[in-house]
Amino acid sequence: MKVEALLFGGVAVFFGAAAALYAVWSHADPAGTAALIVAFGMASVVSFFCTTNYVRHGPRPQDRREAEVADSAGPVEFFPPHSPWPVVTALGFAVTAVGVVFGLWLFLIGFGVLARGVAGLVFQYVNLGVDQED
Repeated sequence: MKVEALLFGGVAVFFGAAAALYAVWSHADPAGTAALIVAFGMASVVSFFCTTNYVRHGPRPQDRREAEVADSAGPVEFFPPHSPWPVVTALGFAVTAVGVVFGLWLFLIGFGVLARGVAGLVFQYVNLGVDQED
């Protein structure tokens, strides 16, 4: 994931520089500056994720020039078979979006449901493989 980390790091630098220049040159448009700052933040998060995975797991077969196709064979990852959290996350996002239109109280309820759904997705299998008897 080294190439992806560098790619998104470059995108983040571009959006950061564009946001700084846009903020200086457009005195009357804070919306464009905010959009560029959000784009910088999103690219930075993806770059950080790819860098962390590269440091944690090392180079993938796709990152090495001498790798063979068979080097990437095997199980890809663990995918949960039955999980209620994607539905809870989608419901929370929908209520949050409706809350933007109808009021802060509904937005806060939806944001709470969305946060619980995301936390459930992230921490559902945090102890997978730990303390298992063979």
